[in-house]
Amino acid sequence: MSLRTRDGLGGRAAVVGIGATEFSKDSGRSELSLAVEAVRAALDDAGLAPSDVDGLVTFTMDTNPEITVAQAAGIGELSFFSRVHYGGGAACATVQQAALAVAAGVAEVVVCYRAFNERSGRRFGSGVQQREPSAEGAALGWQLPFGLLTPASWVAMTAQRYLHTYGLTPDAFGHVAVTDRRHAARNPAAYFHGKPITLADHAASRWIVEPLRLLDCCQETDGGQAIVVTSVERARDLRCPPAVVLAAAQGAGRKQEAMTSFYRDGLTGLPEMGVVARQLWQTSGLAPGDIDVGILYDHFTPFVLMQLEEFGFCGPGEAADFVAADALPLNTHGGQLGEAYLHGMNGIAEAVRQLRGTSVNQIPGAGRTLVTAGTGVPTSGLILGTDG
Repeated sequence: MSLRTRDGLGGRAAVVGIGATEFSKDSGRSELSLAVEAVRAALDDAGLAPSDVDGLVTFTMDTNPEITVAQAAGIGELSFFSRVHYGGGAACATVQQAALAVAAGVAEVVVCYRAFNERSGRRFGSGVQQREPSAEGAALGWQLPFGLLTPASWVAMTAQRYLHTYGLTPDAFGHVAVTDRRHAARNPAAYFHGKPITLADHAASRWIVEPLRLLDCCQETDGGQAIVVTSVERARDLRCPPAVVLAAAQGAGRKQEAMTSFYRDGLTGLPEMGVVARQLWQTSGLAPGDIDVGILYDHFTPFVLMQLEEFGFCGPGEAADFVAADALPLNTHGGQLGEAYLHGMNGIAEAVRQLRGTSVNQIPGAGRTLVTAGTGVPTSGLILGTDG
């Protein structure tokens, strides 16, 4: 198959650098310091200098302005800068934005970054506290009075319906947690390095919001991650083998809200990820059987199962058995449950490592990786491949 795939974007840009800070629970540093360290590490990995960069992309949630990061990292003029909304749903979309800029010729080297003190600073797991008046805040007014105050409580509603519809128990979610922690245990960068768990450990962990247990919920992490994107042609002359962007997509479903889409026709799937899946398969010309490694956004275990079903790796209600059978290598870095919660950006880095052949849990012959961003919100996805 030609690298220049059906959407006109595939095969025109590649990830050439990845860099991260330490993943911790108390960085003791500013979020700007974390962002700059990650950006510099990613550029060094690519064999590029700050002066080579002319584009930056991040999340609307990131506190580090592009011009401030540019100044602090020694980057000069910028011809492209962009931000993507909806929290973790932005992760793969940052690379899509960078690839679009490169393909359109408006930038040559674009760095995507995300840095935050999500454990020692603003803790997303604490849920809604104070919000300025907004349309988004008004929508939450339909849930907050009834005690649905945190992301775990919002996901629990959908997870409970999933279990009821398919006749499953909360133990079905344990396979995802065990898989992630098995991989994290072998990853020196992971917070849970050396700490695998069993299905019994999962079942014994305390309830957070039924049917979610503690081990169904991702970490809160301090840290930063950066990704460098440039053209495939330029990538071939750089330090590391390129991870070519074969396809990139964003998606929002009908009746979409941010993690509280309870008024849809059904609650057993993730329609926004279905939008992404259809685009990725169509524009790449690939199918589930062509994917060697899946890096699926795992802020909560039930949504990993639903993603597998949305992408067609298995049928509705079958994903728990699919994961238990190790039918597809998943989250080989340990995921956000095991390595770190960096709004999915560390997952993109792991997909790149798999294609380079440098993962600590390397899948032999990995040539195509699927990466997804946050679920329950408007989201994004990538298919990355080797150059050839």
